Amino acid sequence: MDYYIELGYLGLFIASFLAATVIPFSSEIVLGVLLANGYDFVSCLFLATIGNWLGGISSYSLGYIGNWKTLDKYFGLKKTKVISVKKYIDQWGNSLAFLCWLPLVGDVFAVALGVFKVQFISVALWMFLGKILRYTISGVLTLEGISLF
Repeated sequence: MDYYIELGYLGLFIASFLAATVIPFSSEIVLGVLLANGYDFVSCLFLATIGNWLGGISSYSLGYIGNWKTLDKYFGLKKTKVISVKKYIDQWGNSLAFLCWLPLVGDVFAVALGVFKVQFISVALWMFLGKILRYTISGVLTLEGISLF
């Protein structure tokens, strides 16, 4: 984690990207430390949101173009786990992408939306809204001295 903090804005972008992929990672720690050290709030919000959004889009793309063997072998995503999300996609449609910021299930949602070929533009917009809300709340809480950890 210290490595990403030392990289400053670039580290935040990378940490946020990784946090939105199937790789478990917490970018809020990097965001919180940077904000506590006087980094610009708007710049941090922008870079964290864009990095996390692009990471989510990469997870969607893995589902869209991936095959089950690859998803299982390299990312530990079982076909049954992704298929189980289908009922939520049927119920909520592309707005389910708003919840891609959630820990643990968000990555599965993103991959499943890709697997089931849900319309990309709508998924991207909903995903962006969820991710900007995530970092705005996390950043404001940090500035107010309220820790999420």
